[in-house]
Amino acid sequence: MADAERYERWSRRIDLAVALCGLAFFAPLLAGIAAGVLVGSGFPVFYRGLRVGRRGTPFRMLKFRTMVRDAERLGTSVTLDADARVTPVGRLLRRWKLDELPQLWNVVRGEMALVGPRPDAPEIVAGYTEPMRRALDVRPGVTSLASLRLRNETELLREARFPDLVYERVLVPAKVDLALEHARRRSIAFDWRVVAATAGAWLGLRSPDPAEVEFLADLRRQIADFERAETPRGAPPPAAAAGRERPGSIR
Repeated sequence: MADAERYERWSRRIDLAVALCGLAFFAPLLAGIAAGVLVGSGFPVFYRGLRVGRRGTPFRMLKFRTMVRDAERLGTSVTLDADARVTPVGRLLRRWKLDELPQLWNVVRGEMALVGPRPDAPEIVAGYTEPMRRALDVRPGVTSLASLRLRNETELLREARFPDLVYERVLVPAKVDLALEHARRRSIAFDWRVVAATAGAWLGLRSPDPAEVEFLADLRRQIADFERAETPRGAPPPAAAAGRERPGSIR
């Protein structure tokens, strides 16, 4: 318990300091991106998605808006590479993950951490089983194990016949498993290994390691099995695949 409290205290201090410094350092870039979004597709500049945070507390996660207004009414909940709803500026922001930068403000507010499981929408969390809900014991993060292991998520979904169902039935349980692994292994050292790996991946300096390759191969097998066995009407419950060990953790 003492170790957990020490981790919470120091990780929060580090998160706050890094987020404030990041907002100051990236202020010109943030202003430029905001202007680009405004000129390219008008208001609003930010997307404020409802997400479920620590202990089930809802909050509004900030992103620069990368899609047309009312995009959720114009298509599915899954966004693929060639999605016509993504704006030209948004496509660039998504490629370099720059749309995520406003989440530094969520970190300052204490709603998110620099490293932690990526938060899900309420409708996804509603399908969690009780074991899966343990992922809500930790503060969600800007980057995570899932951010690294599922960098090619859109590629996986593009290959799927039923992308919405595949996301809900296969990828969500995989992400929750990684979130539970994070909850088990969280420490300052572990968090900074994830940060370093994220920076390396963003700069193109980090190639997929064998564990990551195996993780993605396992997901592809699961997706193929799911689509062979199921139809939209007969799909299994969202948590069916959660809770089993998966390869691909950061060491």
